[in-house]
Amino acid sequence: MGVLTGKVAVVTGGSRGIGRAVVERLARDGAEVVFSYARNAEAAEDVERVVRSAGGSAHGVRLDFAEPASAEQLTADAVRRLGGLDILVNNAAASFTPVPLAETDEALFDRVMTVNAKTTFLTMRYAARHMREDGRIVNISTLNTAHPVPGISPYVASKGAVEQLTAVAAQELGPRGITVNTVSPGATDTDLLREANPGGDFQRVTRVTPLGRLGLPTDIADVVAFLAGPDGRWLTGQNLRATGGLL
Repeated sequence: MGVLTGKVAVVTGGSRGIGRAVVERLARDGAEVVFSYARNAEAAEDVERVVRSAGGSAHGVRLDFAEPASAEQLTADAVRRLGGLDILVNNAAASFTPVPLAETDEALFDRVMTVNAKTTFLTMRYAARHMREDGRIVNISTLNTAHPVPGISPYVASKGAVEQLTAVAAQELGPRGITVNTVSPGATDTDLLREANPGGDFQRVTRVTPLGRLGLPTDIADVVAFLAGPDGRWLTGQNLRATGGLL
């Protein structure tokens, strides 16, 4: 039996990158996982197949988080399907090509804030109402809230909101034994990193990272799994910067 056997987990954005690694790790630890994906049904089916072949349980739900009601739909689906909610990992994020503040239109700002921040607010609100005692909420942010770079103002604004939601929820939900934490990855080798940094000089990043490489999705998933498991019981309201020493 794994340390999460009997637990129900919801992971937003679980078909690729960090989200996929989180789904696979939580399932390997024994949780029954419901995860969302936006478009790529083939990738979601592959996650289900890999988890199933390892003896775990994961079920993908196709949702468009640009439609805010989808967030509550996902968590409610997990409760109906599996009887409860113990772990929530907010990982879904809108991708976009960096653009200067002066050229950022309102539609882009609204989309990024909706997918990254409002979705997190809504899933956490649902969890605050329905999560079982001693639950775990882990929100994925970014190193860039502490180390901003040009062209990503909507992204860091949305993730800054996520970090503040984490801090407040930790205070409110602590009496029920529910921990709420943030994990802030550094440069992690995912499709999202490469889409947001076309032609990026990742060798330069590895040179200034003490551990000497880009992060891997599994590096972040291991930190999430620690916070989601019994060993994370005494951490709440924290922001763990999983960066390999970058910054």
